[in-house]
Amino acid sequence: MLDRRSFMATLMFAVALVSSSNAGDKIDTAKGVADAEGNILWYDLRLLDVEGQGWRETQAPFDRLPGKAEGVVRDPVWSLSRHSAGLCARFVTDATTIHARWTLISDRLAMPHMPATGVSGLDLYVRHEGRWHWLAVGIPKEKELTHRVQLTSGIPGGEREFLLYLPLYNGVSSVEIGLPKGTALAKGDSYPGARKPIVFYGTSITQGGCASRPGMVHTAILQRRLNCPVINLGFSGNGRMEPEMAKLFAELDPSVYVLDCLPNMGAAEVTERVEPFVATLRAAHPETPILLVEDRSYTDSFLVTSKRERNAGSRAALRGAFDRLTKAGTPNLHYLSGEKLLNEDGEGTVDSSHPTDLGFVQQADALEAALRPILAK
Repeated sequence: MLDRRSFMATLMFAVALVSSSNAGDKIDTAKGVADAEGNILWYDLRLLDVEGQGWRETQAPFDRLPGKAEGVVRDPVWSLSRHSAGLCARFVTDATTIHARWTLISDRLAMPHMPATGVSGLDLYVRHEGRWHWLAVGIPKEKELTHRVQLTSGIPGGEREFLLYLPLYNGVSSVEIGLPKGTALAKGDSYPGARKPIVFYGTSITQGGCASRPGMVHTAILQRRLNCPVINLGFSGNGRMEPEMAKLFAELDPSVYVLDCLPNMGAAEVTERVEPFVATLRAAHPETPILLVEDRSYTDSFLVTSKRERNAGSRAALRGAFDRLTKAGTPNLHYLSGEKLLNEDGEGTVDSSHPTDLGFVQQADALEAALRPILAK
């Protein structure tokens, strides 16, 4: 819980944020804090529209679940919700040099099979000739909480739109963008047609394990390809379709729910939980599309019998739930086979389960093919 000083600081910032938002898309330079030399102005990322949060009533600025979820969801889920997976912000500036400063909540910068750039780093994209292009990565330093980097410099003058992704497997207590004094900062363009977000619910894979950069998880790739907001509700080892999660997710108003929890669920759990979970969402949103996704094939399952059987059992249970729901008249329910999520050559994972960047591109391809027809309706 926030102490009184932290709560008051958050409240005062919220007041300032509302004031700046009412002034229009351009951020007042008076909101920037000059560095010691006076050459760079540092802007709190919250002055922009931070995307990827389904709830604003959070205990800390970059949490993914609302504060009321503490003590309701299981402790591991709550802890993982403090990770900033999927959170990002778009901004427009004419600066030719861009700095970043961020403070992590944990000094565990990396994992044995996932680099610090993905676990704890920042990722910067720029819109160039109508498309998002990767531009720079913010690499965290060894065993520090606060990091400062120059993301890019020497780019030609002119106004451009940028997109900054936050860490996948760490949380942040603060994030700032540093721009040279005399340059402008504004919020990014609105999405066309006031598009609603796609909500992804899943496991360590959905959270981003094991992307090399935050922008390489499939949910972020799809955000850029489909040009629509995304909410990443992946919880490593804990995407299990509990009823309390269904009630929380029913509070959201997405364009599509993507339910991708099979890697964390055995066949018995699938049979027990999927239909009530869908029923809770459908009661709150009678027509919102729901996409049920099978687990990806373990890339060594062609030879390892136990893994092949694990895939087959959970998929049969999910298909059974889908068939029963469809027969009962559940509208706008869709299904994606797990065989399409990774290529058959087995090159898409780091450990037969968690995708590399290549694997995430393959997953994005399969999900894009499934989502485009749904969104078109």
